[in-house]
Amino acid sequence: MTNIDISSEITFKTARSGGKGGQNVNKVETMVEGRWSLPDSSLLSDTQKKLLLQKLGGKLTKDQVLLVKSQTERTQLGNKGLVIQKMNAIIKQALVRKKSRIATQPTKASRQHRLAGKKIQSYKKQLRARPEID
Repeated sequence: MTNIDISSEITFKTARSGGKGGQNVNKVETMVEGRWSLPDSSLLSDTQKKLLLQKLGGKLTKDQVLLVKSQTERTQLGNKGLVIQKMNAIIKQALVRKKSRIATQPTKASRQHRLAGKKIQSYKKQLRARPEID
């Protein structure tokens, strides 16, 4: 699977964030929100877009835009880098196809082991029954 870097298509918006920083938090817009529009993307094929729409349905807005926020770093640049990393990771993970399971048959030994266990259990229950009086 090829690595897709969507950083060129992300639009960023900043705001004041809470958390560490003291007086700096009240002055500087360090929280970064990244927006990436799935239908407008030119980096993905139609099949990849359908797959992403299917897998990221709950994470997309009604306009099919992926939103990711970061406000953990004290700098806007640091938060911007985290947003890009998070978005690329989400998309990379969603584009990975699950391996299909190959159905297998139980082995002869496992079937015999299962039947032997059933016979033992049956014998235990027979011993619990009331004895027959002639």
